[in-house]
Amino acid sequence: MNATVELPVWLFILIMLFAVVTAASHFLFPSVRWFFRRRMEKAVTQLNTKLQRPIEPFRLARRYDMIQRLIYQPDVAQAVSDHAAEKGIPENVAFEQAKRYAREIVPSFSASMYFGFAIRLTRFVSTSLYRVRLGYFDEKALNQIDKDAAVVFVMNHRSNMDYMLVTYLAAERSALAYAVGEWARVWPLSRLIRAMGAYFIRRKSQNALYRKVLAAYVRLATQGGVTQAMFPEGRLSLDGAPQDPKRGLLKYITDGADPEGRDVVFVPVALNYDRVLEDRILLEALSRGGRGFRARLGVVSKFFLKHFWLRLRGKYHKFGYAAVSFGHPLSLSTFLQHPHEEVSDALANELMGRINDVVPVLPVPMVAAIIQDADEAMSRAAIEAAYATWVMKLDQAHVHLPRDDLSYAVETGLRALEERNIILKDGGCYHANPEEADTLAFYANSIRHLLK
Repeated sequence: MNATVELPVWLFILIMLFAVVTAASHFLFPSVRWFFRRRMEKAVTQLNTKLQRPIEPFRLARRYDMIQRLIYQPDVAQAVSDHAAEKGIPENVAFEQAKRYAREIVPSFSASMYFGFAIRLTRFVSTSLYRVRLGYFDEKALNQIDKDAAVVFVMNHRSNMDYMLVTYLAAERSALAYAVGEWARVWPLSRLIRAMGAYFIRRKSQNALYRKVLAAYVRLATQGGVTQAMFPEGRLSLDGAPQDPKRGLLKYITDGADPEGRDVVFVPVALNYDRVLEDRILLEALSRGGRGFRARLGVVSKFFLKHFWLRLRGKYHKFGYAAVSFGHPLSLSTFLQHPHEEVSDALANELMGRINDVVPVLPVPMVAAIIQDADEAMSRAAIEAAYATWVMKLDQAHVHLPRDDLSYAVETGLRALEERNIILKDGGCYHANPEEADTLAFYANSIRHLLK
């Protein structure tokens, strides 16, 4: 018992490290976690007094606990059994697959990350790139939404800037939980997005087990009153026009709806831009039949470095206007009172219609549509006359006139299009550049449905 044991120094150090880590995990780490969790809970309590829709306890649950709760849902357990039988594998193997899906989906929301970093970042980026404007906004209807209802913002998808713009404008209302595609599952971006409360989805997955786990999470989040944000179109518009809605996430919500439980209120949100940052990339994808985007890191880096250099030299100009409009909210319980052959399809079409009705009309899309429709080159006066005619016809839509000056709106649209050679000026008249016809159509298409 008293014999001396000789050990190499490296092994002694390794044993001591294991001992320290073990002692800390049993005695120190739980206390530290409890201390910081208590501080976090107090901070969230103070934050909730400033938000119109407080952060729900569901979002503050530990990620591990949420994963366990998700994989032990009865419908998920049944899906695990069915998957094991279908694939001829042991149920414990199928269960581990379901657990991996749950880890992939479930976020790790951090209130300090969202309100301390994300809101500041989105405000800075949005206002640095655009002149941000709030279009149609029925504040009375939004304020009348039941405080216990789960709110879902449904939006058209014009640009990856949509996330930042809506997060910035909704900062005083609540923390939004976005459904984001596989493009965001790249380290370290994935860690940041997960901390902001977003959950990842595989948009084209045909795996029944994965879809059941995702459906269960959406159901739990909705029942927990989480304020969500999603894009019914599913992906960015390649040609600039509104797309047909996909019913995926909406179907999960309607299938999991409890007539006696918490109501779900959908808030339509429409966005539009004088310039979409990815327009060339989207049009390139369109020319290939929509088969993916090729946004090379070098191209993106060059773009931002160029504009950073312009800013340093004092020659930087913003990319025009970006506007957001909020349509009339739709209560799911009210919608379900009317018979529908397929609820999710009918709901998707109704929401997409409400989104399209409030798409902001900005100078660049309006001027683009006027020039595209022209049979010949137009003078500045003719463009102004056509612009004024459409402003009068679109009395039910939100038409943004910078400085309340129609002449300045036309100037803004012409200058932006001419600087990018989308339109050409010859002899004092403007006409479309044949080589940029697709780009001109891209911007005109964003409001073309309103001009019919």
